Amino acid sequence: MNLANQFCHFFDDDEFNETDRPGFRRRVITGENLQLCFWRIAGGVTGSFMHKHDEHEQLGVIVRGALDFRISENIDTPEREVIGTHQAYLAPEGVWHGDSIFVGDDEFNECWILDVFSPPRDDLREG
Repeated sequence: MNLANQFCHFFDDDEFNETDRPGFRRRVITGENLQLCFWRIAGGVTGSFMHKHDEHEQLGVIVRGALDFRISENIDTPEREVIGTHQAYLAPEGVWHGDSIFVGDDEFNECWILDVFSPPRDDLREG
């Protein structure tokens, strides 16, 4: 395994950074036109507010656990969706999403989400 290869990234536990939101850790890889944010979120955590991206598409894949959230073109939609392991969601530009409950898996009690953004978000870039 070539750990010095600039094109290969490994997701060891110590590579995840705590955020200012309790229970949220992430690892971010940013390219020219794409950005991957690998989230590890403690099971049972809430507090994700409804939001939309006016300049970014977001594609999310649930790797562990589940995501119970709202997603719609209408911010006031009461309907919730539960996206489980190995399922995905797409939030195109301008689509509201959030109000999330993160359901932990049986092994780590975490929800793992791979979020891909295009174009990359400046607020997620790691220095």
